[in-house]
Amino acid sequence: MMNRSAARLVAIVMLTAGGCFGVTAAPAPAPASPVSYGVEKDIFHPVTAQQGMVASVDATATRVGVDILKQGGNAVDAAVAVGFALAVTHPQAGNLGGGGFMMLRTADGKTTAIDFREMAPQQASRDMFLDDKGNPDSKKSLTSHLATGTPGTVAGFALALEKYGSLPLNKVMQPAITLARDGIWVNDALAFDLKTYGVETLVNHPNSKAIFWSVGDNPLQKGDKLVQENLAKSLEMIAENGPDAFYKGAIADQIADEMAKNGGLITKADLAAYKAVERTPIGGTYRGYEVFSMPPPSSGGIHIVQILNILENFDLAKYGFGSADAMHLVAEAEKYAYADRSEYLGDPDFVKVPWQALTSKAYAKSLAQKIDLQKAVASSTIKPGDLAPYESNQTTHFSVVDKQGNAVAVTYTLNTTFGSGIVAGDTGILLNNEMDDFSAKPGVPNVYGLVGGDANAVGPNKRPLSSMSPTIVVKNGKTWLVTGSPGGSRIITTVLQMVLNTVDFGMNVAEATNAPRFHHQWLPDELRVEKGFSPDTLRILKEKGQNVAVKDVMGSTQSIMIGEDGTRYGASDPRTVDDLTAGY
Repeated sequence: MMNRSAARLVAIVMLTAGGCFGVTAAPAPAPASPVSYGVEKDIFHPVTAQQGMVASVDATATRVGVDILKQGGNAVDAAVAVGFALAVTHPQAGNLGGGGFMMLRTADGKTTAIDFREMAPQQASRDMFLDDKGNPDSKKSLTSHLATGTPGTVAGFALALEKYGSLPLNKVMQPAITLARDGIWVNDALAFDLKTYGVETLVNHPNSKAIFWSVGDNPLQKGDKLVQENLAKSLEMIAENGPDAFYKGAIADQIADEMAKNGGLITKADLAAYKAVERTPIGGTYRGYEVFSMPPPSSGGIHIVQILNILENFDLAKYGFGSADAMHLVAEAEKYAYADRSEYLGDPDFVKVPWQALTSKAYAKSLAQKIDLQKAVASSTIKPGDLAPYESNQTTHFSVVDKQGNAVAVTYTLNTTFGSGIVAGDTGILLNNEMDDFSAKPGVPNVYGLVGGDANAVGPNKRPLSSMSPTIVVKNGKTWLVTGSPGGSRIITTVLQMVLNTVDFGMNVAEATNAPRFHHQWLPDELRVEKGFSPDTLRILKEKGQNVAVKDVMGSTQSIMIGEDGTRYGASDPRTVDDLTAGY
C-alpha cells in the first residue's frame, strides 16, 4: 500500500503535469500597484542614493561596504567586505566559522546562487545527538563540540569574489583586519547579546571569555572597546593566502586540534574537502514580477514561490494591508507550504526534492481552492506529522547594489547567538552550532517542541535544511527589490511580506519594512502577530478560527529597491538597533 507521503507526492507531480485533477490555469496576473515615493504622501521614507547602496545590521559594516563601492568595487566586492567586517563588528551572527547563502543578479541579468552552508563532518551519524535512552540531547547539538559543522563562509566569499568580484581578496578584507586589530566600540546590540546570551555560552569557554569579557569578570558593556588581535591574525592569513589558510593551513590545524581535544568530529580532512557550491536559483513569477531566491538546502525559495503562487489566485490589494481577510488568506497559504516543507525538503545532494512540483502554479491552484475565506482550516487536518527543524533568530542579512546595477543579497549565520560559543584555539574564530538544524531524531520533538523528517536526518557530509531566503525581485527585466532577513522559521514569511507589501499594497521599501508582521508555520497552529494590528482585525481573525497570539517582533530585513529612474531606495529594519542603510 502506498504510504501517505508517497501518495501526496504523486498527487503533486500529477498536478504539475496537468493531469487527472481538472485544475485550470491560474487567471492572468492582476496589474501590480505602483510603488509610492511621494515625499508628502508617505509616512516612512527610504534612504536614497544614485550610484551604490548597502543595507546591513551594523552601521560600521555598512560603511565598509559603501567605501568599497566608492573605491570602484562592484556589489560582490562590497558584499564580501561587509561579510568579513560583520565577523568583527557583529560576532553574534557575522562569522568566519559559520555558513550561509548568497543570491547574485548581475547587471546583464544573470541570476545565480552560492551555497556555503555548513556540512556535517565525515564521522557524523544519524543518532549522534541521542542520549542513552534514545532521546534528543540538546546540549550535544547546541553547546558541545559535536554541534559544529564544517564552516562554509570563507569558501563561499572566496568563490563569489573569484567568479564575480573585481578586487583582490586582500583589499576587500583589509577593513575587517583593521577593525579587529584596532578594536571597535561595543554598541547597544552587542552589549545586550553578550549580557543576555553570552553569559550562557561564551562564559563556558576560556578562549571565548578572554575576548568578550572585561577584567572585572563581566561581559563587555556598551562603550567598552573590543579588540580581537587573534581574529585579526586569522583574517590576515586568509587575505594573504586565500581560503586555503582556513581549510588547509594553520587555521585548519587549530580547528581540528580544538575538535580532537574536546570530542568534536571535524578533522583536517573535513576542512580540506569543503566546497562552496554554485546553484541555480529557484525562480517564479508573481503578478508579472519575477522572484528569485535560494534553492535547497534552503527551503526559502521553494516556499516563498509556493505561497506567492497560492496567493496569486486572490486579489489581496482589494482586501487591503492589515485587513482580516488578507491576513487570513496569507496565513492559510502559509500552512500548506510549511506542511510540505516538513515532508520534502533536505540537502538536494542526498534526497530528491520535488521543487518543480512544489513551485507549480497548478499545484498552488489546487491548494488555493481549499482555502475558505470565512473559516480557518485546522492545521491537524492539513496533515499531521513532521515539522521543520528549529533554527534560531540570530542570523544576519545584508543587501548591496552597485552603480552598474549588480545586486547581491547575503544571509549567513552561526545558528544561535554566538553559535556554539566556542573559539577554536588562538584563531579568534567563533564556531557554529549548525548541526542542531538537522533532525536529531525524525518524528520526535526537540527541546523547542519541533520535529523534523527523514529528509533532514543527520548524515556524513550533508548540509542541514535552512530557512534563509536571500531574495531578488525583478520588474520588467530589471532588478527591483533586493531583500532578506534573519528569523529562523519566520524568515520565509518575513521576506514574503516584503514582496506582498511592495507588489500588492504599493508600499515603498521603508513602509514595507516598517509595517507590522504576522506568521503561521502550520504547527503549532498559531497565527503569530506583532503589535500594531487593529484589535478589531484580530477579533475577526479569531472569529474565522485563527488562533491569534501577539508576540515579539519578527525579522530584521535589510532591503534595497531600484526605481525606474535608477535611484536606489533602501531601508534597514527599525526592529534592530545599530543597523544602517547608506549609499552615495
